[in-house]
Amino acid sequence: MILIRPSSDADIDAIASIYAHHVLHGTATFETVPPSPAEMAQRRADVLNKGLPWLVVEVDGLVQGYAYATWFRPRSAFRYCVEDSIYLAPNMEGRGLGRALLAELMTRCQQAGMRKMVAVIGDSANAGSIGLHRALGFDLIGTMAACGWKFERWLDIVIMERALGLGHSTPAETRDGTFSATPAQT
Repeated sequence: MILIRPSSDADIDAIASIYAHHVLHGTATFETVPPSPAEMAQRRADVLNKGLPWLVVEVDGLVQGYAYATWFRPRSAFRYCVEDSIYLAPNMEGRGLGRALLAELMTRCQQAGMRKMVAVIGDSANAGSIGLHRALGFDLIGTMAACGWKFERWLDIVIMERALGLGHSTPAETRDGTFSATPAQT
């Protein structure tokens, strides 16, 4: 049984464990020291305080992955643009969980009024993440060569993007700050 749901405080240890594996053994993240569960809880709280989703995927009642979106950049002009992050337990890759999780994340971000999602993918050799994003309609923007150093080698970053809902086809707000048409209103 597969269930995608909003994360809870009780999921933090599983989330921290999944991420720690990727920090220690993978190049999807450029972090080199796994954050503590307390730090992961703080990161989750920050995302949720922005009104953005942090989801988990359960398989047979166990958290086997998570995805969240946070603002692409902290300045207010970026408030309709989010960056996604998605991580699966290593034994869960290649089963379609990532696709289901990212699709649900995109839906929830659109419902929250977001207009664009950006993927900043660690390591240009990360065919799984690049393929996942491409399969869900992301376009390749470019590759930043050799901008990260991990495991005694230089790593690239691949940048992809996808419009959500109305994208940039309409203004997000009127001059008085009210919404002209958010995806949730259409």
